[in-house]
Amino acid sequence: MLKAEEQYSADSIQVLEGLEAVRKRPSMYIGDVGERGLHHLVYEVVDNSIDEAMAGFCTDIEVTINEDNSITVKDNGRGIPTGMHPKEHRSALEVVLTVLHAGGKFNKDSYKVSGGLHGVGVSCVNALSDSLTAEIHREGHIHVQKYSKGKPVTPVEIVGDCEDSGSIITFHPDAEIFNVTTVYKYDTLAARLRELAYLNKGIRITLTDKRELVDEFVTDDAGDSKATGNKVFRREEFYSEEGLKEFIKYLDAGAETLIPDPVCVTGDKVIPIDIALQYNTGYSEKIYSYVNNINTIEGGTHLQGFKMGLSRSLKNYADKSGLLAKAKVDLAPEDFREGLTAVISVKVAEPQFEGQTKTKLGNPEATSAVSQATAAAMDEYLEENPKLAKTIIEKIILAATARNAARHARELVQRKTVMTGAGMPGKLSDCSERDPEKCELFLVEGDSAGGTAKQGRDRKTQAILPLRGKILNVEKAAAGRAFESQEIRNIYTALGVSVAQEDENGEKRMDLSRLRYHKVIIMTDADVDGSHIATLILTFFFRYMFDLIKNGYVYLATPPLYRVKKKEKNGEEVYCWTEEERDAASERMGRNVDIQRYKGLGEMSDVQLWETTMNPEKRLLRQITIENAAEAERTFSMLMGEDVPPRRQFIEENAHYANIDA
Repeated sequence: MLKAEEQYSADSIQVLEGLEAVRKRPSMYIGDVGERGLHHLVYEVVDNSIDEAMAGFCTDIEVTINEDNSITVKDNGRGIPTGMHPKEHRSALEVVLTVLHAGGKFNKDSYKVSGGLHGVGVSCVNALSDSLTAEIHREGHIHVQKYSKGKPVTPVEIVGDCEDSGSIITFHPDAEIFNVTTVYKYDTLAARLRELAYLNKGIRITLTDKRELVDEFVTDDAGDSKATGNKVFRREEFYSEEGLKEFIKYLDAGAETLIPDPVCVTGDKVIPIDIALQYNTGYSEKIYSYVNNINTIEGGTHLQGFKMGLSRSLKNYADKSGLLAKAKVDLAPEDFREGLTAVISVKVAEPQFEGQTKTKLGNPEATSAVSQATAAAMDEYLEENPKLAKTIIEKIILAATARNAARHARELVQRKTVMTGAGMPGKLSDCSERDPEKCELFLVEGDSAGGTAKQGRDRKTQAILPLRGKILNVEKAAAGRAFESQEIRNIYTALGVSVAQEDENGEKRMDLSRLRYHKVIIMTDADVDGSHIATLILTFFFRYMFDLIKNGYVYLATPPLYRVKKKEKNGEEVYCWTEEERDAASERMGRNVDIQRYKGLGEMSDVQLWETTMNPEKRLLRQITIENAAEAERTFSMLMGEDVPPRRQFIEENAHYANIDA
């Protein structure tokens, strides 16, 4: 038998032609093959239409979720070229849809800036779809070509004449690739399309869902909305005349603002810069940065420049006005951003992104350009609005005062963490395993459920920390109060992590090197109070331990809602997580059944809790992820903040999705 090194020859080298590489390793191109990657396909096609709009050739983009979960993206741009490609000797349309790194965005005469820089967008979508149809309206003709799994099924054919121009791409994701789900979520797509409309003012984007019929409403002359009695497809239109200014108002809808209108910053000397910012009475810092419409969730040089320019301008004004001298406090960089909501959007012809995921900008010229533009605009605003300037500076001084007062509480948390040698919280029942990757921490609602969980758990890998009552709503509280909360301090101590600190770039980071558990599981009752407690805990993680969410360490346990049991000795029993499962089990077992509705974890025995909710082989865990940071920020602010009207509107619009406990 040949040795391994002798078997390795030229014949062992596999060459993947065309789009085979994409189908072989799809996660390299779209991130993953789960729900996130599925929706990313839509964004790739829409990004091409947005590129046309940014180049000045497109004003309308229509996205449709069809009945079979296929997607249609239509725009009124120039249409993908269909002529013969001089080097490939086939239609340019086919080249764009079947060749990686092929597209007009590499030619700066066609696109000055582009979001999909790698040029693999539409071809990747084609490769990962079991069917794709491209309909191009261009030069008076309608051109159509069909594909399957990245390969042409038909040639490019002229099927009719037209007077308009644009591209219509319809694709259906391949279930062989997306084996988790091929079902699109309307709200996920709506959040991204809304974001794109704000980032590209003057572009009209519509989303239609042909899978769902809803009540039709019309608005009368008085502005009142009334139902017509008709059913129509669910549809939304996203359009913004003022761009980021309206985006800020949307994000801050649940907050009490300090200034009447957002401050706008623009510049185009080095790179096009568009920034809007607003101060509110809250305590959270909400800053979102974009490069060529890409959400740079890890920031980068443009974000660094914004923070530098903002701090410099406000510090100079505070010194000059004498307000800082009277307050007798030292300002830290984070003080200038407490209660700040800002959106930073820059357009860069040759962006340098750190990593494959395009989440951090590395272009050094962006730092000085954004810093200078921000400082100049803020200097002008503060000088022209002295009363509002005083309000902002007073907010900053108050933040500095509160920060100093909170330092003791924060240091107390730091001293009590495992890394400093302090003991564990008294209520924590720890596990014996010391490898964090194998360890789980259950945050359990109440001592009663905590006791049951301690009895039912796997003591080797599962730790239990009962939480007393409802923890502090950190959305309404300053940092000092959060660190004074015993329950929050217990969470820090049990996890073994320290409070997030700002790095040299002004980014808040947690040191996760001593994190003791790689699964932090929130386990609450399956009722309204339990959902509220889970939301309070998630709000805390979102505001103070975001790195845990970002790294995929936070989960929600899903206890069953019902137990259906046959009324006889040793009768069959089934646990159900939905009403549909309950009804199906009840019908299958016949009449003589007992149905129990679990409203609390305490209603289960330790064996039942283990079997249904804690056993890794049988349980259902929901991992907490952030698909759209801006939308998540708005939702937390709206649902957990001070302002009531936006929350009431949200409840009214979503009441039909709610299950009210009897």
